[in-house]
Amino acid sequence: MKNSIEKIKEQIKKNKIILYMKGSPENPKCGFSSKVARILCESNFRFAYVDVISNPHIREKLPEFSNWPTFPQLWVNGSLVGGCDIVTKMHEKGELVPFINKEINK
Repeated sequence: MKNSIEKIKEQIKKNKIILYMKGSPENPKCGFSSKVARILCESNFRFAYVDVISNPHIREKLPEFSNWPTFPQLWVNGSLVGGCDIVTKMHEKGELVPFINKEINK
């Protein structure tokens, strides 16, 4: 059986855009996760997500792996973009969509 870090690496590698969040885009379990999922959906990005509430081993190990303590965590093309504050600021400045488009087309 794969350990949690290996599973995280595989998820990040397999998905150009992946959001580690509490709940799901349709049923978020925290306001920050809800906001980031909504921004991605409104920007018409298809993305994978992992519910860290129903995956406690991922919830425990991802902050250690990413060196980022909180959720949600948005990863694009293998790199951590950040959490709610960073994603929201990028979105408000009009930087998020061009950034993600550039990254996923590398």
